[in-house]
Amino acid sequence: MNLSALTALSPLDGRYAAKLATLRPIMSEYGYMHRRVQVEVTWFIALSDAGLPEFAPLSSAARDFLLGLVANFSEADAQAIKDEEKVTNHDVKAVEYWIKKQFKGHAELEKAAEFVHFACTSEDINNTSHALQMRAGREVVVSGLNAITAKLRSMAHQFAAVPMLSRTHGQTASPTTVGKEFANVFVRLSQAIEQIEAVQILAKMNGAVGNYNAHLSAYPTHDWEAFSRHVVESAEPVGLGLRFQPYSIQIEPHDYMAQVFDAVARANTILIDLSRDIWGYVSLGYFKQKLKDGEIGSSTMPHKVNPIDFENAEGNLGLANAMLRHLAEKLPISRWQRDLTDSTVLRNIGVALGYATLAYNSLMTGLNKLELNEERLAEDLDAAWEVLAEPIQTVMRRYGVAGAYEKLKEVTRGKSVLAEDLHQLIRSLDIPEADKQRLLAMTPASYIGKATELAQRV
Repeated sequence: MNLSALTALSPLDGRYAAKLATLRPIMSEYGYMHRRVQVEVTWFIALSDAGLPEFAPLSSAARDFLLGLVANFSEADAQAIKDEEKVTNHDVKAVEYWIKKQFKGHAELEKAAEFVHFACTSEDINNTSHALQMRAGREVVVSGLNAITAKLRSMAHQFAAVPMLSRTHGQTASPTTVGKEFANVFVRLSQAIEQIEAVQILAKMNGAVGNYNAHLSAYPTHDWEAFSRHVVESAEPVGLGLRFQPYSIQIEPHDYMAQVFDAVARANTILIDLSRDIWGYVSLGYFKQKLKDGEIGSSTMPHKVNPIDFENAEGNLGLANAMLRHLAEKLPISRWQRDLTDSTVLRNIGVALGYATLAYNSLMTGLNKLELNEERLAEDLDAAWEVLAEPIQTVMRRYGVAGAYEKLKEVTRGKSVLAEDLHQLIRSLDIPEADKQRLLAMTPASYIGKATELAQRV
């Protein structure tokens, strides 16, 4: 059976392939190879400028050719490296041999060919390549999250003054506004994004166990630590534009990766919370959903418009978080100076970020379909006069009315409360007339505190 969208084992490369087009060039095997070529070329060019007696600075033509290998890297090039791997049975060595083959016919480069991968262990190339992938993958994730925050802010402002009955423990509670609820999520998600962006992407290039052993055996007086830092931290294309990790075993410890994955998982958890809440509000009729012509909600119940976008988002966020949390827990652990348990796990970063990206897409689709049903919101509020027990007893407390809480509890708890019931109580209170009139004028829809202001502020 040939591999296609229909036969793909993962829905990320099957059913949902088109939705992940931005992530695929970054996090795929092709993307990994591309970054390996970039790291090897960057290291090679930097070595030519290091003042080593056996490696003179490269000509501008040679540099342009090498940078062209990176800029023009194609799927055919990636396949050629895979073909090399069939012989070497070693993926990094296959990259080295492919690069050397590109030197054919370029005398200057052929002469210096043994400086490709000079003094490097495979992990010097792999960890930096993963770091480059992580940096680009994070940008995709943050872009998806930023689109959601922008929508949440817009909805916070749009619905800032629309009153809504709250529910705590599933029971009617003090009203809020629709916009304020979206503002709450906007603030939470914005803070989560800041945490994702704050993590420094680290990389090491210090040899087989982190001590520059091979480097110093060839050039004992060269400052290899400073050189490695220069390659890692200098801006592209001179360097890699990452943050230098000075202490490692054979592998970079992956702690920064765990931080990124934890931070993304926290953002995803916020969005699971949002998806479930909106699902509930759709069920209550607070929101309707825009329909497309020909769209079917249920195969047997024609009236249904299911909140499938929020359900898809919740499911895919759960899958993303399961993988993200495994990555975060597993990757910082390596036996002694190195084991290979991280290698195959690292190849699934794209899968974790893929499910997250897919979820953000579904959530945005769902948010853009929502239409507020203000009539239903008003009905719910008008049927919940019991929520005014809070302000009434609070005013009673202000004026020292004994047993204020208990009196309101007796009138409202577990009962269907009508406006007149509360008005009768208010009229009987020994409080200033102005406060009586203020309480009598109050409705569930007007009892929203600073909700409108808070929603407009974000």
